[in-house]
Amino acid sequence: MKSSKHFSISERLKSFKYAFEGLRTLFMEEHNARIHAIGAVLAIVLGFALKVSLNEWIALVIVMGLVFICELFNTSLEALANFVSPEKHPQIKKVKDLAAAAVLMSAFSALITGIIIFTPKIIQLCTSN
Repeated sequence: MKSSKHFSISERLKSFKYAFEGLRTLFMEEHNARIHAIGAVLAIVLGFALKVSLNEWIALVIVMGLVFICELFNTSLEALANFVSPEKHPQIKKVKDLAAAAVLMSAFSALITGIIIFTPKIIQLCTSN
């Protein structure tokens, strides 16, 4: 079904405002998002210090983005679940646990990617002296 609204640059800019509000909420309210941000900053600093290749940067950016995307979806699902069912419910618990598991899996993937990329460079740096 076609929308009757015409394209509006100001409306598109508002959508960015809402997205940035979501990011602000994530980092202000979710402790784990701040931990992920510290990990991302550490990976970026190591990437520059150890001069990772373009392909390694691509892998790092993808896994870092994946962690934040999963954290955003997890936070969204938790907020919606808490609104829909403030009391404890086994199905709500299942949804929350699955969303949290997605964050955990993405964080493990990012960690393994970092280990694969950084370990050989660190070993080479330590043994070349």
